[in-house]
Amino acid sequence: MTDTDNETDGEDAPGADSVALDPWGSSTVSDYRKLFEEFGIESFDDVIDEVPDPHFLMRRAIIFGHRDYRRVADAMRNDEPFAALSGFMPTGDPHIGHKMVFDEIVWHQQQGADAYALIADLEAHAARGLSWDEIDEHAKDYLLSLLALGFDAEEGTLYRQSANRELQDLAFELGAEANFSEFEAIYGFDGETDVSHMQSVVTQMADILYPQLEESKPTVIPVGPDQDPHMRLARDLAERTRYFKVTEAYASVAFDDDERPLVAAAYDAREQYAEDHGSPRCAEAADWLREDADLAAAYDDEVVESVVQKLDNAGMEPLRPRIRFFDRQATDEAFEALIDEVAGEKRVFEGHVDAFEIDRETAEDLALAVEVDHGGYGFVPPSSIYHRFMTGLTGGKMSSSIPASHISLLDDPEDGYDKVKAATTGGRETAEKQRELGGEPDKCPVYELYAYLLAGDDDEFAERVYEECAGGERLCGGCKEEAAELMEEFLEDHQEKREEAEELLEGLDVELNSARGGL
Repeated sequence: MTDTDNETDGEDAPGADSVALDPWGSSTVSDYRKLFEEFGIESFDDVIDEVPDPHFLMRRAIIFGHRDYRRVADAMRNDEPFAALSGFMPTGDPHIGHKMVFDEIVWHQQQGADAYALIADLEAHAARGLSWDEIDEHAKDYLLSLLALGFDAEEGTLYRQSANRELQDLAFELGAEANFSEFEAIYGFDGETDVSHMQSVVTQMADILYPQLEESKPTVIPVGPDQDPHMRLARDLAERTRYFKVTEAYASVAFDDDERPLVAAAYDAREQYAEDHGSPRCAEAADWLREDADLAAAYDDEVVESVVQKLDNAGMEPLRPRIRFFDRQATDEAFEALIDEVAGEKRVFEGHVDAFEIDRETAEDLALAVEVDHGGYGFVPPSSIYHRFMTGLTGGKMSSSIPASHISLLDDPEDGYDKVKAATTGGRETAEKQRELGGEPDKCPVYELYAYLLAGDDDEFAERVYEECAGGERLCGGCKEEAAELMEEFLEDHQEKREEAEELLEGLDVELNSARGGL
């Protein structure tokens, strides 16, 4: 979840790995499309039409993927509560790669989000081994740049992990829902992993869910794809803390998530096999599934075998859609209250309630309301959006440890100009070939500067630079000169705003110097 200095090349970086995502390593992604298949990240194209006035990072497909962002977009459109949060690990100066995340938080705040930004100092100390003095040195710089880029501190929330006791208490509670074996599977932790490193993961889970402590609401976390392991774990933990699990069911027997679509298909086809179309029997459905080779072929053999066996065991019980509320860890009072609140026909069992006259959305809202009314967290699984890694100016990865690869938001504007002028490009070997074949803006770090930063909200400008480069009209020398001048102007303006933010930051209730300094 924490935005680090692992900004990397999104195409052909050395050692690119399309599968392994390491939140603390130097993860790269050779093909972003594979993330859709490997990890279930959804394409942002599928949801962008539902976003009011999308940010230019969304319009230019720099934000390329999401998990469950539809919840956030719905809240945005309907003027309902939602939140946005990101954390920053102060391992070096904030740079233009971090600016993407700053912009995403600020934009969501402007769209009505309760905005949160944090300094991940516990993580920096535990996972990166930074001293508290080193952390203090950089923490203020991240906050100043965030404020300079438009974060409204009066409406938003800023904090350091180490100074937020409420956060640490939540992390302790979430730790009871996690175990070492899943840390081992998700992060590759082993017997040599520091306990404090493991604790920092739980603290990040608490960060992600922190905006919902006072009120359940959709929450979006903008991240690079290397942070997706944190998002998957946070979503799991949010579910585990819930009092009730709401699922669709078709009989008294329980079907797994991968079995339920097959059962639904059997119910929908009831007219093909049921003696009474209005009340198909489980045994009838089992017999039909055995005989329908085409339908069975669309599902895993083990799934088909398990479903058929369960339907056989249910015998002549009617196959009938219903909503099922599982009691995960509700208090007795909360479970009784849920039973009372379920309207219409229902069946009450020892560990669950089946409701026949309410839809899934209504059931989810009901379970959430009962949980919150009876002292539960009521966490909504957090959403996430994923941005492409920014290529380093020298090609390969952008890293704070390689000064020439990035532009710090604290760089002297003239140094920023010089770095852009010295940057690698996607141009051809000669001007003649460039005019004949066109440049390759998709492989050009300088074009990325236009798309990610320098063109700002002006899509026409970004598209013109792209088309002129690809068409051979724009040569690298002039293109870099224009980009260098724009970068110099941006840094001058940004640093003026940072100076203006100094007084504002001093007046905020944020710990700038850790009491642990000197350790």
